[in-house]
Amino acid sequence: MHLPDVCTEVVQLIEKVGHFIWSQKDKVAQKDVEIKDLNSLVSYVDKKAEQQLVEGLRALVPEAGFIAEEGTGTPAATYNWIIDPLDGTTNFLFGLPTFAISVALAFNKEIRLGVVYEIGQKEMFAATKGNGAFLNGNPIRVSQKKALKEGLFATGFPYYDFSRIQGFLNLLHHMVTHTRGVRRIGSAATDLAYVACGRFDGFFEYGLSPWDVAAGALLVQEAGGLVSDYKGGENYLFGGEIAVGSKALHREMLDQVQLFMS
Repeated sequence: MHLPDVCTEVVQLIEKVGHFIWSQKDKVAQKDVEIKDLNSLVSYVDKKAEQQLVEGLRALVPEAGFIAEEGTGTPAATYNWIIDPLDGTTNFLFGLPTFAISVALAFNKEIRLGVVYEIGQKEMFAATKGNGAFLNGNPIRVSQKKALKEGLFATGFPYYDFSRIQGFLNLLHHMVTHTRGVRRIGSAATDLAYVACGRFDGFFEYGLSPWDVAAGALLVQEAGGLVSDYKGGENYLFGGEIAVGSKALHREMLDQVQLFMS
């Protein structure tokens, strides 16, 4: 499998699915919205987009299975596509312009290919293992800031697991008062892509699923950044928590995450 060639075809597929999602942004009625879990919404747009992705990706790598947010397809023993057809569904349904498609290809638990398409801005972030990260075909790198106080950070607010919310709020207070600011835009895939291209200097969040972070984590790594769980280990894909940043800032940010969230 030549990953750059596969990535090119994935990008083309995602562009088509992104066009479908954008075409539906003002057409979803309240009756079309389902509540999966607490604060977790879904519509026919998510489901149809996922079906389109699965059909196209299955043709590209027939032996691969699927780990997808809406449950389309089944996992396989080795290769798996990890898919979020619409990361930022709540933004999409409420008319906010930030939402993305996230697609990754994993071999066992190692991400080999990752693509995040920020639909509203028509920004395609793509990476394959060992070949760097790109935005609309141009190479990208993480921020070169040297100190936490110089950085702009992103996070996501807890929306169903509130067991650690006090620690999170204490962490947020510290980050707000010791950095250039903290943003919450409602799409973890987009947050990670923005770290990869240097718009954000770091990102931390808990309560996440593999499809939220798989593609974006590879983007950050291939752009020269570091990715870990809150303990500083590698269980960020299935562990439900992630901390990413440039090599210069990751440790300093992680120290604060561990101080307040452990």
